[in-house]
Amino acid sequence: MNNRLVVMISIVLAMLVASMDSTIINTTMPIIVKDLGGRELYAWVFTAYMIASTVLSPLAGRMSDLFGRKTIFGIGILLFMGGSLLCGFSHTMVQLVIYRAIQGIGAGIMLPFPAILAGDLFPVEQRGKIQAFFTAMWGLSAVLAPLLGTFFVEYLNWHWIFFVNIPICLISFLALLPYKEVYQPKKSSIDILGALLFAGGVSLLLATTIVSHYIILYAVGGAALIVAFFFYEKSHPSPIVPLSLLRNRPIAWMLAGSFLSYAALFGASSFIPLFVQNQGYSLLISGVALLFVAAGWMALSVPAGKWVLRYGYKRLLIIANSILVFTAVLMLILKQSTPLSYIFLVMTVFGLAYGLLSTVSIIGSQQLVEPHQKGISTSLQMFARNIGTAVGVTLMGAFITKADNFFVGMGNLFLFGFILSAAAIIPPLALRGQMKESVKSGS
Repeated sequence: MNNRLVVMISIVLAMLVASMDSTIINTTMPIIVKDLGGRELYAWVFTAYMIASTVLSPLAGRMSDLFGRKTIFGIGILLFMGGSLLCGFSHTMVQLVIYRAIQGIGAGIMLPFPAILAGDLFPVEQRGKIQAFFTAMWGLSAVLAPLLGTFFVEYLNWHWIFFVNIPICLISFLALLPYKEVYQPKKSSIDILGALLFAGGVSLLLATTIVSHYIILYAVGGAALIVAFFFYEKSHPSPIVPLSLLRNRPIAWMLAGSFLSYAALFGASSFIPLFVQNQGYSLLISGVALLFVAAGWMALSVPAGKWVLRYGYKRLLIIANSILVFTAVLMLILKQSTPLSYIFLVMTVFGLAYGLLSTVSIIGSQQLVEPHQKGISTSLQMFARNIGTAVGVTLMGAFITKADNFFVGMGNLFLFGFILSAAAIIPPLALRGQMKESVKSGS
């Protein structure tokens, strides 16, 4: 079988279960809490998964640079499958939180690989099309997840929202086995202490978004570990996160831009379905709104690879961030009586902005570094997005919960998105030239 085809099958299936699992539990958690008890741990079922997957993404990218893509990706699939099996057999909320963390570790390892492997297997001009196809899986999961969750709860039981992952993960793993590795890993010693410092620091900082007590202690502890991590990495011969990447100015500016743009509005996609439901529409219709994000995403993501070769990074990133600001303006107009057609239009423009932004920055993260740094550079780009999204969602949730009513809170959320999306234009403006020659000479 064609080498690209087998790995594409494996990636698509892995992405489908990972993306569905981050949303399917939303519709079933009230049922799970009613069955298992432990309501005080409700938020930790989501947070354990989010923290584990966010922390593991950059570490997985670096490990793939050192030991090969196939091995690390396969480990991620098996961990996710094992975590899903354990979640399905949970009898207490404590067990479910622990097993969701294991599942999140698997997801964190898997999620960077669509972009990493696309960088290995496809030329720049085709990468936009490939990444757009992967994005379609997220749009599909947005509709499938609530439907499957409802079906399992009504006709079987909540345990099946996890058990359904087992056969899909198994097929994904088996499809990966015939894949012949294209990338030749640059083997080196494992920076275990660096990985632990990084994981511990980021985990404590992310935990501040959910804990109600000892927030300062979590924040100080997390910051201390991150500072220790940076000092330790400077002297390590094979750091888990090469700090030299941050001295690569285009990479550093793209990381800053991704953090700001994803903190600005990407989290709004988590609240738009709730906005639609509060207008009296069904769960299915609220999921359909996210399909328009996927449609807009693919519309600009598909040609983005060719545009990079023609126009360079700076111009395209400025255009993408300008569309993001326009999206924020459109969102400011959203009111309680806004027709559904307008919401669909806004989500399409939202998809246009992030489709162009994400594809161009991922290609840049791969083309502006050495071949043995592609994995860590790609996963750091995704890490910046995940951290930005986590920060944005936390602040947006606060706007909604502290407002007098839901729609006032949404208005404050959109205003926050407008201010931050305007700030997100600064990093691409700081890029020097168009850097088209870097793309052409990149590996």
